Amino acid sequence: MAAFCGTILRNTLIVMVKEPHPGRVKTRLGAGIGMVRAAWWYRHQVARLLRAVEDPRWELVLAVAPDAEGLGSRVWPAHLRRVAQGCGDLGCRMGRLLRGSGRVCIIGSDIPDVTAARVASAFKALGRADAVFGPCDDGGYWLVGMTRVPVRAFWGVRWSTEHALADTERSLGDLRIAHVDMLRDVDTVADL
Repeated sequence: MAAFCGTILRNTLIVMVKEPHPGRVKTRLGAGIGMVRAAWWYRHQVARLLRAVEDPRWELVLAVAPDAEGLGSRVWPAHLRRVAQGCGDLGCRMGRLLRGSGRVCIIGSDIPDVTAARVASAFKALGRADAVFGPCDDGGYWLVGMTRVPVRAFWGVRWSTEHALADTERSLGDLRIAHVDMLRDVDTVADL
């Protein structure tokens, strides 16, 4: 945790996850390898990711979907706190999750190369900037973190396109923005 003006700022890392049911997760990947295999890959990818990023420097929280099923799921580790993603598009859901106290970073669950060191660099960047992004080579991002969330954050973002990062940055107005390592997410067979 970081100290700021005598106040302790809590670091929180939120991982967005979905219940790994065939046909409900990684459907673009499933189009190439089959829905059962895609769900299997996703479940094991998330388990590996959670082991990689669990660290005493931050609280690890799962943002689950669908809400009711995810909150009671036995798929995810029982010792991790869970919160519902809630309704709305990705921007609405992330905006709500980022409005915690302290420094909050959100990562997706389909990025194999995420490590605790990479997450730590994002929290460090939030010491110098208002927002931090971990870009993906497809124009999106694997991580977003903020110390304060503008009202118009995530408005007008063209999700799942090569414009997602640029649109999101534009929606943040005059916030100071930092970037960390570029990584690749897995959406299709070619990404594997």
